[in-house]
Amino acid sequence: MSLRTPPLSGVHEEAGASMTDFGGWEMPVEFESIREEHATVRSTVGKFDVSHMGEITVDGPEAERLTQRLTTNDVAALDPGEAQYAAITNDDGIMLDDTVVYRLPAEADDEFLFVPNAGHDEEMAERWTSHREQWGLDATVTNRTTEYAMIALQGPDAPDLLAERTDIRLAEMDQFGVERGPVAGVDSLVARTGYTGERGFEILCPWDAAETVWTALECPPCGLGARDTLRLEMGFLLSGQDFDPEDEPRTPYEAGIGWTVKLDTEFVGRDALEQQDAEGITEKLVGIELVDRGIPRHGYEVQTPEGESIGHVTSGTMSPTLGEAIALAYLPVEYRDPGTSLRVVVRGEPKKARTRATPFIDR
Repeated sequence: MSLRTPPLSGVHEEAGASMTDFGGWEMPVEFESIREEHATVRSTVGKFDVSHMGEITVDGPEAERLTQRLTTNDVAALDPGEAQYAAITNDDGIMLDDTVVYRLPAEADDEFLFVPNAGHDEEMAERWTSHREQWGLDATVTNRTTEYAMIALQGPDAPDLLAERTDIRLAEMDQFGVERGPVAGVDSLVARTGYTGERGFEILCPWDAAETVWTALECPPCGLGARDTLRLEMGFLLSGQDFDPEDEPRTPYEAGIGWTVKLDTEFVGRDALEQQDAEGITEKLVGIELVDRGIPRHGYEVQTPEGESIGHVTSGTMSPTLGEAIALAYLPVEYRDPGTSLRVVVRGEPKKARTRATPFIDR
């Protein structure tokens, strides 16, 4: 099966980007170097093409009710122009995906937009559609992934740069706020969201206008390699790696995002999660730092200091900001306190390590 290509594919090729398969999309992994692009976002501002993320709209009289019943957070609490982070779970409370749900600024009808991860758009559009039919709800579900481009502008200088290209009052936008307005003359949705831990925005614009917006944001382009190291320093989850319904089945409580679960609402998986909340979890996602030299990678075994296997690394890297090797792993809850001694087996050799609180860096 051929890879899907973002609208900026030609621009990335011309810039000499190294490309990779991510969720069935051919996306830029780096332009200059992951380390340089990471440092740029932490110190100034960089731009990412994240058009591989899905965009699904839900509108109609019962759009709120449908989305409420398929995500763990409280959609009804959102006013127009607000967004929230949530999990999407099955009947057993296992995370199928994580998402951001936007209640779009009101123009006429109530409309929601949610953003599933790369490669999940068709699956999630079908999930919303089938449940709408099962429950007999009056709502329209539309997969708009190939209608929207999505560009993330991230870094401490992002507000100043974007302010030069839009008349949206960015300074008045709350975190997780979303507004409609022109960016470089292109009608867009601008959200104060991102995946790096830095100040920034995510811009949704028409697919065929992506190059206009991208070119107008005059700052270094960054690839998904830097996006991964940036999110890992913040302890943010990566779908398909830090949780996966087949290979890494986890609940929001185990994944450390229990705050997105609102048990006073009705949603698929609620009963299972209510039971787990009452009984407590036995394993939890924790941060790890290596004491010895080495880089922890996905799948590496985590042991007690005596060599007993207690888990495996889900995400790991050498932190460009800290200059230290960091990782995430699900461990028995008795090992979650920061400073607990561990070992990580790196290429067959046990390395001293210890647990560490996330985020790994202070932002």
